[in-house]
Formats: sequence, structure tokens, C-alpha cells
Amino acid sequence: MKTALWWIRRDLRLSDNQALAEALRQAGTVIPVFLLDPKLLASDYVGPARLAFLFDGLRTLDSKLREQGSRLILREGDPLEVLTTLCLESQAEGIFAEEDYSPYARQRDQKIALTLPLHLLPGITVFPAQMLTKANGEPYTVFTPFSRMWRSLPASGRPLPAPERLPVVPELPSLEIPGTPNQPLDHSFKAGEEQAQKRLNDFIDNGIFEYAMLRNRMDLEGTSQLSSYLRLGMLSARQAFWAARQASDSAKTSKEREGVETWLTELIWREFYTSILYYFPFVRGTAFKADLRSIHWRDDPDGLAAWQTGKTGYPVVDAAMRQLNTSGWMHNRARMITASFLTKDLLIDWREGERYFMQRLLDGDPASNNGGWQWTAGTGTDAAPYFRVFNPILQGQKFDPLGNYVRRWVPELEKVPANYIHSPWIMPIETQKQVGCLVGRDYPTPIVDHAMARKRVLLAYGGRPYDV
Repeated sequence: MKTALWWIRRDLRLSDNQALAEALRQAGTVIPVFLLDPKLLASDYVGPARLAFLFDGLRTLDSKLREQGSRLILREGDPLEVLTTLCLESQAEGIFAEEDYSPYARQRDQKIALTLPLHLLPGITVFPAQMLTKANGEPYTVFTPFSRMWRSLPASGRPLPAPERLPVVPELPSLEIPGTPNQPLDHSFKAGEEQAQKRLNDFIDNGIFEYAMLRNRMDLEGTSQLSSYLRLGMLSARQAFWAARQASDSAKTSKEREGVETWLTELIWREFYTSILYYFPFVRGTAFKADLRSIHWRDDPDGLAAWQTGKTGYPVVDAAMRQLNTSGWMHNRARMITASFLTKDLLIDWREGERYFMQRLLDGDPASNNGGWQWTAGTGTDAAPYFRVFNPILQGQKFDPLGNYVRRWVPELEKVPANYIHSPWIMPIETQKQVGCLVGRDYPTPIVDHAMARKRVLLAYGGRPYDV
């Protein structure tokens, strides 16, 4: 074919881009296109932080395209209508895009494929969701056999290099990339493929071998922090997989290999939740476990607001929520702690937390975010048992032993001694005065008693009456 559209969605990169590579293979002229979809922009699951990261990523991508003789065409409107117009304007004979697995994306693409020559290529995951099924064709709903199947598949092809040169884009009207939305975030995540590669290389060189030991420590830089780049495809899943494979080959000890394998397992969890969303799209709004769909959740606006703003009186919970609100990112251990607190201590519907995270997270992914929330709430596939209730005090003591994570994000507790940092309400009043933090005035008293809350949630999940 003479001309094709490369429809960019969640693949803001030039390297290892199978949709771009196929478009270049089949067409002499390839036009990079990004669509601002009003339905997605208006969704209450899309927040200003991720939009800002997206727009910065588009600017970076456009700059790279221009270096190679191309440029980005930006349009806004209903995808079918806009793509139809673009095909007429450019006389494009094909549209190449990376396959997405969310319910909205699948419905959109199926509709478009009825009238336009849409070609979907892999890229969001290492292996397409359709490949990972049992022998009888049924999807996996338990992680361990899914992981075993995933690891048994022949290694995916090596990541593709970025093209050395791209065709010139014909004269077509294009919108300006929107400015950064007004949002007071202070984060260290710079958008773009180059930044993603740098973070991946730094992690492979300096952190992956110790990942198994350090990944749960909230006070240390023990994780890769690549999730935001994977979310918008500034890094492909295959690039992450191959980097882990090379690291495993170079590991010198069993401990180092354990670090690599533990990180790879996290990538497989990402693909597991993608598969769950693909085969069970109802999980976006409903508990996966049928017997836990009728939990009597509490209506507690004040408790929800305290949780959202990091004012629950439990330091590790508050530190995590303030990290989220300030940076658009949260440590994974902290995500489990805060999710457990909302659903188990406050007995507030997990969907409230899922929505809030999607509004605030740079890496907010419909599959992983939903999977993580349902896992912690105990309502999801292969989830933690409902009677597992994280103790926020013990979690803080174990994974932030000196309180450095808390002090960073909750400055009113900065001078509190380590032996009180995770339960400041037990501090003697004289100590509170000495450190300038009176509990109840400078920092909230706990909004709920954890021991009482644990008894209450066990009653609620068992379908028995409980006192509000």
C-alpha cells in the first residue's frame, strides 16, 4: 500500500513498536496519529496527573519524530469519525495500532474494524491475552498456573530497534498538543521513551539483583518505578522482559537470580490482570467472587475524605496517600496497606478506592489497578483471603522501620522518635510537647480502632450484622 496511518494509543515510543514496524513494512508513507477521545478525556477514571504525563510524552514523541523527518498529527473527536476523515484526506489504505484489552478499547476497535482497514498488533503485553489459556481454551483465574504457562512459552521475539529514518508526512492539519493541566504535582517522572530506557537501564544495573530483598521497603528506592512508562507504552513490556532475561543470565548468585525472578513475577502479574480484564470485563464494576458481591459497605463520607487526604491518624496510611496526592505515584506495599485500610478498617467499597487511584496515579491502569484493589479487598480472582486484614501499625514497623518514609510525607511527625512514629497517640504528652506534635491538634487521632475494625469486617464479609 502507498499510505498508512500509525494510530498511537498506549505506545508512545519508536523502539520495539510492532504497529509502527508493520506499517513501515507495508506502506511507503506512514502518518503518526494520536486522537484525543472525548469519551476518555471526560471519564472520571482519568485525572490531570496522567493527562499531563501523556501530553508531555506526546511532545517528546513529536520531537523524536521530527528528528527523523516525520511529525505527529493530533486530532480530537470520535475515533471512527476522525479516522474516516483522515483516511479520506491522506488516502491511507491501512490503519496500524497496538491491540488494547480494556472493554472500551475492544468495543471501539471492533466498531472501527467494521468499516475501516484496522490492523491490530501485539505490544501492551509480552504475550497476547488470547495465547494464555488452559488446554480446553478456558482462561486462567489463578495466578500460579497462569505464571507457569506464561514462563513455558517460547521467548517472545527480541525487541525491535527504532527505525533510522521515517517517511515525510504530507501536509495535513493538526491540533497543538494541549498544555499541561493545572495540577500541583511534584514528581520525578519525566515523560518519554528516553527517560523510560534510562530508568530501565539504571534498575538493571543497580537494583534488580536486590529487588527481592528491598521491594517491600517503603523507605528505600528498591523498585524499578517503571509502571508509568509501561502504562503509556514509553517502554514496551517486551523490552522489560528481555532486560530481565539478560539480567538473569548475568546473575552471579542464587540471591541475584531470585531478585530478577521476583521482578519478572511482577511483570507476569501485570499480564495476569490484563487477561482477567480481557476475559471477565465485568470486574471493572463488580466483584469477581460472586459470594462477595453483597457486602454491606459503610457509607462514610468523612472517613473516605480522611483517607483521601491522608488524615486518618495512622501514619503509614497517611504518608502513602500524601505521596499519591503529591507525586502521582505510590509504592506497591503502600498501595496494599492503604487499600486494606479503606476496605477492611473503614469498610468502604473498594470501588471508591479504585476510582480515586485511577484519578491520581500516573500509572493508573484499568487492569492492574482493578486487580490490585480486588486482591486486597478479597473480592477478586486469586485474591488475598477476606480475613487477611493488614495492621497499619505493624506494616509500618516492618516496612518503614525507622519511620523515614512517614517523616518524608507527613512533616508534622518529622521529630517523633522511631519507637512512636507508627503509633504517635501512645507518645507521652511531655514527649508530644517536646517534638512539637500534639496528637489531636497537630496530627489526627486515629479515626478508627483497628482491633474493632477487624472484628467488624469479619462479620460484614461473613454476611452477618455489625455495628457501624
